[in-house]
Amino acid sequence: MVNDYQIFYRKIKHPRLEFKTGKLHLILPENTSPEFFLVKYKNWIERKQALINDMLLKSKDKKLVNRSDDEFKKLIYDLLKINTQYYNVKINKVFFRKMRTKWASLSHNKNLTLNTLLRYLPKYLINYIINHELAHTIEKKHNNNFWRIISKRFDNYNILEEELFKFWFLLQKHISTIK
Repeated sequence: MVNDYQIFYRKIKHPRLEFKTGKLHLILPENTSPEFFLVKYKNWIERKQALINDMLLKSKDKKLVNRSDDEFKKLIYDLLKINTQYYNVKINKVFFRKMRTKWASLSHNKNLTLNTLLRYLPKYLINYIINHELAHTIEKKHNNNFWRIISKRFDNYNILEEELFKFWFLLQKHISTIK
């Protein structure tokens, strides 16, 4: 039986199980018992937890970068200048905010929102994330065409995606220790 989890009751119809912060969150309709979901999804929960633990173990050699706001924003705008030229696109606005579940997002109005936690990542991963978002100006969905676009610049995109996964949980662990 899974012991380490948090329950959030909300006015929703369908329950969700999430590991976005590395800890299991059960988002349940009000007056719902968690036991049924813990039993029903026990194997899925255990697989996810094992994957997260594996990523944390593999992230032990990773180092977080400590950039100032100015250094971080300069890096972002420098990378955007290079990469928007490559994709021949213009970004409308750039926003920086702490995001709980994503590294970045691109709106249909071409507004780019970047997670402030990116400041702790190595430059090569920030560059990859920017390219990932700019590729969405060509292909909206994460389908085969999207990954073909990405692979033209990053033939190792699978490795980079795994690196992002490692850093995500490393950062979640780091954040939980400074609270």
